[in-house]
Amino acid sequence: MADTGGGDNLTILKLGGSVITDKDTPETVDDDALAAAVAAIAESPAIDDESDEANLIIVHGGGSFGHVHASDHGVSTTEGTHDPAAVTAIHGAMKRLNSVVVDRLQAAGVAAVPVHPLSAVARDGEAAVSLPTAAVGSLRAEGFVPVLHGDVIAHAGQGVTVISGDELVTGLADRLGAARVGLCSTVPGVLDGEGDVIESITDFESVAAALGDSESTDVSGGMAGKVEELLALARPARIFGPDAVGAFLAGDAPGTLIDGGSRD
Repeated sequence: MADTGGGDNLTILKLGGSVITDKDTPETVDDDALAAAVAAIAESPAIDDESDEANLIIVHGGGSFGHVHASDHGVSTTEGTHDPAAVTAIHGAMKRLNSVVVDRLQAAGVAAVPVHPLSAVARDGEAAVSLPTAAVGSLRAEGFVPVLHGDVIAHAGQGVTVISGDELVTGLADRLGAARVGLCSTVPGVLDGEGDVIESITDFESVAAALGDSESTDVSGGMAGKVEELLALARPARIFGPDAVGAFLAGDAPGTLIDGGSRD
C-alpha cells in the first residue's frame, strides 16, 4: 500500500519516557512534567492551525512502564521472546501509559487518538518493514493527532522485540516527509563532557565519548541510541529539554541540531 499523509507542515514530536514518567519508580507518571508538555502541545500552532488536517504526530517512550517489563523479560531491540505472557506484560504497560497520555491530551482539547505498534508494525530481520503510515495519514486527514509509543512488535525468527519510540519517529518522518522532527529529553540538548549543550552534531564519532549509558533501565539505547537514530534520518532533527516543547512547536530551534546529512 502506498504511503499517505505527508505534508509540508507535518511535525513529529517525541516525548521521552524519562520526561513523562518517574523512570526509577515502576509504572509512575510524572504528572507535572506531563501536564506541562500537554499544555505546550495544546497551545501550539500545530493544534491551532486552520487546516482540517492535523499537522502533528506524537510519539512517546516507555519510561518506567515498558522498559521495566522489557528488562524483566530480557526483551530489547535485538533480543526477542516467544513468551506470550512477556508480550502481554510489556505491551499492556505501554498501553496503560499511552492511555494516560491520550486522556490528558484530549482533556486539554487536543484530538489525540492512540495507535499501538504491536498491531501495526513488523520487523523482518534487522529492518522494520511495516509502519502504520496509511492509518496515521488517514487519521491526520480527519483531524486527529495520532499518538504512538514504543512497543513490542513481531520480529521474524525472534517472536517479538522492542521497537523504540525513536525508531518510530525516524521511520514515520522519512515515509511521511515530516518538515520538523523533535525529541524532548530530560536534558536541554545533547551535553558535552563539561555538561554544556552541543549546538550541532553531524557524526557520531565526534560525540561518542560524551554519550554514556542511561542511568535508569532503558532497553532502547539511551541518548547514544537517539543520536545514532537521528543521524540516519534523511532530514534534520532536534533534541531539547521539557521547557522547550512549546518553543520547538512554535518553530524555534532549541537544543541540539542532529543532521547526518551534513556529512556529505
